[in-house]
Amino acid sequence: MILDRYLIKQFIPIFLISVFMFILLVLLIDLFANLWRFLNNDVAVIDIMRVSFYYLPKSFSYALPVALLFASAYTLGDLYARNELTSVFSSGIPFRRFSLPLLFIGLAATLLTFFFDDRVVIPTLKMKNDLTQVLLHQVRTENNSDIVIKARNGDLIYSIDYFDNNAGILNGISIIEKDSDGKLVSLVRANRAVWNGEYWELNNPVIYEWIDGVFRIHDLGSTDVYREPPDTFRRNMVNAEDLNVRDAGGLVQDLRAAGLPITIALSEYYHRFSFPTACFIVMILSVSMGGRFRKNIMLMSLLSSLSAAVLFYVIEMISMMMARLGYIPPLIGAWFPVFVFILIGLLLLRTAKT
Repeated sequence: MILDRYLIKQFIPIFLISVFMFILLVLLIDLFANLWRFLNNDVAVIDIMRVSFYYLPKSFSYALPVALLFASAYTLGDLYARNELTSVFSSGIPFRRFSLPLLFIGLAATLLTFFFDDRVVIPTLKMKNDLTQVLLHQVRTENNSDIVIKARNGDLIYSIDYFDNNAGILNGISIIEKDSDGKLVSLVRANRAVWNGEYWELNNPVIYEWIDGVFRIHDLGSTDVYREPPDTFRRNMVNAEDLNVRDAGGLVQDLRAAGLPITIALSEYYHRFSFPTACFIVMILSVSMGGRFRKNIMLMSLLSSLSAAVLFYVIEMISMMMARLGYIPPLIGAWFPVFVFILIGLLLLRTAKT
């Protein structure tokens, strides 16, 4: 349709300029937030530029919804100020039909954001965080202490005093085995275990088990039945934000199988699906605001875009924080802002000029 092509032609240049502007804004905010730490550690300018370069995909992910909202609101406002929307309305074309290409662009941007975040943003953000830690001389250890892990659907419980990730060694080991009814079968204790690539080699293990109705102790000897990989004991230190969707789902399953808290990881996993929908939400908002500004179109479009974006991210931050703390279910924490803003957009759309 000619009007569809015309609307897209008016939208694209504004969008390209705005997305560049908002990417630059996000980059500068991150740079100045960390600049004092870089200067205190005498980080070279080229290294600071590398950090900013790795943050570029994440900046695009943040800037895309705001740029879509600004560009669409400005385009529709500009068309209305030039009385072009009035001509469209006079021809009998509903405003919702005229704005349909913008909604399709928002839907396409949602799909793009999901795959772009999963394939590009996650790896580059991890590279940015790793480089920042190196430049700021921050040491991140994957060792762990005072660990309690459930394995094999809860039939096996590990209690570990300390896990040395670099050496692959468990210290202070107690392994409780239960039957399907939850009754104690045996207790294995050892002062040390070494991962040989296939199973844990226990050092001088002893076993307490029921023999003729008496709980007896004797030497266990060599055994190869304990095959939970080292990742099981350090997995709770992995941040779900650093993983793609597939690995984040695996992390949730590992934490659940190990009997560890999954609230934070599950919240981040659901958030991975809910965050890209912001692109579609802002297009609904922009269509509902289309034609409301006839004066100071650029300023009003910019203010409305920034206000809506800030409000969305604040509500999202609060809901995700409540989900991580366990006050609300992770699914609600991730999707609550989405449904709220879709409802607001639909309500505004009912009052849109046509």
